[in-house]
Amino acid sequence: MPRTFIDLSIYLENDVITDPPFMRPKITYQKHGETMAEANHFFPGVSAEEMAGGEGFAAVETITLSTHNGTHLDAPWHFHPTMNGGERAITIDEVPLDWCFRPGVKLDFRHFENGYVATAADVEAELERIGYTLQPLDIVLVNTAAGAAVGNPDFVNIGCGMGYEATMYLLDRGIRVTGTDAWSWDAPFSHTAERVAETGDTSLIWEGHKAGRDTGYCHLEKLHNLEALPAYGYTVSCFPHKVKGGSAGWTRAVAIVDEA
Repeated sequence: MPRTFIDLSIYLENDVITDPPFMRPKITYQKHGETMAEANHFFPGVSAEEMAGGEGFAAVETITLSTHNGTHLDAPWHFHPTMNGGERAITIDEVPLDWCFRPGVKLDFRHFENGYVATAADVEAELERIGYTLQPLDIVLVNTAAGAAVGNPDFVNIGCGMGYEATMYLLDRGIRVTGTDAWSWDAPFSHTAERVAETGDTSLIWEGHKAGRDTGYCHLEKLHNLEALPAYGYTVSCFPHKVKGGSAGWTRAVAIVDEA
């Protein structure tokens, strides 16, 4: 059966802004002729010209980054020390792989303004619009205005977010992996900070993430190219890197469309 693979991941790179200043990745590139010191550890005295092809040893990249750089999957441990009403929250290496290769469904929330907090009613209305009934363990992807804003210096402030009740609507129906093309599953912090300042209600901070206290779940952040997806009819693959005890793991998220 023919298949189409749709890449849902952003690049990990130095120059395109997808994180605030304090957590941006740093990639140092070394070309083939620049790693002879490393080669000489194993083969003392050999020059670049003496290597096969005469161009040196190996191209290598050295990276300083957070587990939350690039497209990644957050584990329940990231949100809170406990989940499911008191159990120890699982870390990324403990996330069931069965959660990470499942049918996908896309909610198109690109029309919501930056900072908007989506509700359960918004989710229900979108599911009705696309004519889809959620099944347990479906992977639900949220397409926001941030999807078209990668490279915008204001990227972290763009897109809507998913509130507590919207998140619980999904979790109560057996969803355990969700995703967004925005910087965060929640609304951008700059907008949330304004609401907290106005109301004094600190429960608004990270309310979508903190739903994981009640029901453990994972979400993908900084997805890309969700515009290319149909509403449903594909499989999402998002296996995370196995970081021991980690709060998140990088993933090459991909949608797989089987063609008749």
